[in-house]
Amino acid sequence: MKHIYKLLVLVTFLLSFQVSSAQLAVLPARGTITGKIKTNDGKPAAYVSVQIVENNKKTASDEDGNFTFNHLKTGEYTLKTSYVGLQVQTQKVSVTEGQTTTVEFTLSENSAQLDEVAISGYRTPNEKPVSVGKIAIAPRDLPQSVQVIGAQVIADQQANRLSDIMKNVNGVALGANRGSVGDNFFARGYSLGSNNIFKNGARTTIGGFPEASTLESVEVLKGSSALLYGGVSGGAVVNMVTKKPKFEYGAEVSMRAGSYDLYKPTVDVYGPVSQRIAFRLIGTYETAGSFRNNVDSKRFYVNPSLLYKISENTDLTLQGDYLKSDFTPDFGIGTIGNKLSPLTRNTFINTDWAYNKTNTATAQAALNHKFNDNWKLNAVVSLQSYDRNYFSSERPFADSEGAWYRALTRSKIKELTYNEQINLNGTFRTGSIAHTLLVGIDADQSRTKTGGFSNPNLQDKNTNPAKTAYYDFVNILNPASFNTPSNFNMPEASLLTNTTAPIFRMGGFAQDLVALTDKFKVLAGIRWTFQKTPSTTIDTLANGKVGKGIADKIDKAFSPKVGLVYQPFKSTSVYVSYANNFTSNAGTDVATGAPMRPSIIDQYEAGVKNDFLDGKLSANVTYYKILNNKFAQTADFNLNGDPNGDTNLKGFTGKTASEGLEFDLSGTIVKGLNFIAGYSYNYMRYTSTSETRKYIDSKGKETIITGIVEGERLVGTTKNTANGTLFYTFSEGSLKGLKLGASAFYTGDRNGGRNTNKAGTSSGIIPISGFTTFDVSAGYTYRKFTILGKLSNITDELNYYVHENYSVNPIAPRQFITTLSYKF
Repeated sequence: MKHIYKLLVLVTFLLSFQVSSAQLAVLPARGTITGKIKTNDGKPAAYVSVQIVENNKKTASDEDGNFTFNHLKTGEYTLKTSYVGLQVQTQKVSVTEGQTTTVEFTLSENSAQLDEVAISGYRTPNEKPVSVGKIAIAPRDLPQSVQVIGAQVIADQQANRLSDIMKNVNGVALGANRGSVGDNFFARGYSLGSNNIFKNGARTTIGGFPEASTLESVEVLKGSSALLYGGVSGGAVVNMVTKKPKFEYGAEVSMRAGSYDLYKPTVDVYGPVSQRIAFRLIGTYETAGSFRNNVDSKRFYVNPSLLYKISENTDLTLQGDYLKSDFTPDFGIGTIGNKLSPLTRNTFINTDWAYNKTNTATAQAALNHKFNDNWKLNAVVSLQSYDRNYFSSERPFADSEGAWYRALTRSKIKELTYNEQINLNGTFRTGSIAHTLLVGIDADQSRTKTGGFSNPNLQDKNTNPAKTAYYDFVNILNPASFNTPSNFNMPEASLLTNTTAPIFRMGGFAQDLVALTDKFKVLAGIRWTFQKTPSTTIDTLANGKVGKGIADKIDKAFSPKVGLVYQPFKSTSVYVSYANNFTSNAGTDVATGAPMRPSIIDQYEAGVKNDFLDGKLSANVTYYKILNNKFAQTADFNLNGDPNGDTNLKGFTGKTASEGLEFDLSGTIVKGLNFIAGYSYNYMRYTSTSETRKYIDSKGKETIITGIVEGERLVGTTKNTANGTLFYTFSEGSLKGLKLGASAFYTGDRNGGRNTNKAGTSSGIIPISGFTTFDVSAGYTYRKFTILGKLSNITDELNYYVHENYSVNPIAPRQFITTLSYKF
């Protein structure tokens, strides 16, 4: 806590200094330059760099094309605009102290051409505000690491799934692909559940694998984002941004094809309906086999949207999407004696009839209103429906002889999620001090209905060493044992119950970015979050009876954030910050007898953000440490003071720590050459857990309570990751239109299996070595036609993603994919 106190004392001093400065107002008045940059069709030009040549002061235009220079002495100044791929413009401006001078630039490009220029270059990540931040603050002013993967990277790498894109994000790694029915990402040691994934700023599911090929960008706000989003884990927040309508007519059709019978046509059409309404419609269909035997998938996706310019200052965006995704659940090659099985990469050990069918539909309305140049309001309402129909074998882990008593799981899940938020942001001054204020309230509600089915596992549990019922017996080491009637005949499973589990969340927050000087800034904010998990409702279909689960649970928490930003140059930011988030805990608190309170997780972060060569090269470095000093674990003693054998009775006696380093590099040093690269290190472990003890009740039943071995790397987390992608497009000469690219992705050592407990009774760790894959791409654009091909994993590297001790999914072998597109 001493770190918190130091930061709070410093901020209190700074804010006191701010107020006294505003009251005294003794600073001499200086001159100001305000300006606006537009395209030749009158649209604002955002994120264009503006420089005062005489003193090298730099800024960039905001989303409305506006920019400002303050504290200027009387004199003549030369303003210069620059943007990668655009012609430099200059203007002479006269400034008088105490007065404001206005200037306007008009680019020779129209807004559509500017979009093309923006796409052709990977913008400096430190200049462009991101939607996930809820306010137009340049990332260089945020005391937090931000990374954006834009449309051009997604297109160049021919990404299909979110996991394809996230390989480019340092500090975020795919930890497991459980049954090939859902990706499990880890960021800074913490698993990113559904609470941490957003679409256009609204919480969303990643079940069924979101369609990634049509996204405009993926934004990642690393570290704790509880101030803005409430009950999220401390690793990162991921926001998928869909493509928006345009007031220029355009369209693109493409056909993607690849190894293992991949075929994917896509259509993207946009344009104006009237002077005030524009539309966009994106649709794609995908059918594919797999390098895995008997595995295939079929997907259909459509994304319609409308933009209504209600007035010059108000617009309304309506958008929705629907994804139908049917695919074969596949738990890979399994384990034998808690070790990776020796089965080949393509061997399939699920039943031939297994299926997973998902339907995801979302609808969203976003209203933006500008009161004036300084104050804006944003309101979003979102609805999402997600259905999953699943029947498959589970948990392919066998003993050392290969024996597997295979069990089945039948499930049917329906989720409805509602999200509402209102954000007000504005800029104002108190004396010479500038403020950028963000105030917001939000709420979301989710309701999950889970079907309970009759047990399809009818084999006598007494014949199974684990004493659990099972469907059939096979030997993983003998593929012939799978050729039995049970492998091909799907058993009956009747729906018996429906269990409904609702969750309600709401919160409010305020954040202020205080520019004490041009070089020294403070960001401070606080959030209050309320989360209620009501009792579940169990509806028995046979007799119509309705039962109740455990009692309602309520969590409340304050989430503060404070950061200091020092900018010795306009192109460099140095920052330190503190933030926290909370996680809900199940069980009863042994100290109070009440439901467990949430754990508060503290995060400390420091970093440097740099832009070089007029924004053509960006290099950012981040160090973080995340501490949970109140980790909930099974209590040593019960409420009566006796040794505790109830795992539902807990106390805040454990501790965890995660620390790491991240390095990001991106740029467009020369025209046509775009690259991104990075490296991350993470060490997530338990630092204090329960000691081993035995408890024998009055009936002689023995219970062993034990903790995880301290210092052992947490299962699912990745020690080191690295990535690098480079594309070069020839823009002149006989090779004009030719594009060449290469990518490398490194995933370091990981732990599969289960973390080792102190009693030595856990199944134990399955160590997984690191691996590197290399991709090469080549393409050509002729007029409106583009063809791009990619050969991935060119060395045919073999490795695995492991979920605990049973879902062992091989990475894809060498594959080829190509996309042919035509722009109208």
